[in-house]
Amino acid sequence: MKINAVFVKDGDWWVAWTDDVPGAMTQGKTIEEARENLLDAINEIQKPFDLESLPKREVVLEIIEV
Repeated sequence: MKINAVFVKDGDWWVAWTDDVPGAMTQGKTIEEARENLLDAINEIQKPFDLESLPKREVVLEIIEV
């Protein structure tokens, strides 16, 4: 998969995100570190989430309108 990544220098940090994978945003001290962190963020977001893996507490799932 190819994505369009955005890297912006903000002070001492490089901020990175992609609109191609909503929620994938990170930072790094170098652009290389920001790129690697963005790839990690994308991979984590794309992993299936197992609700059974949550601690046994009250969990509420609902659909909300924005």
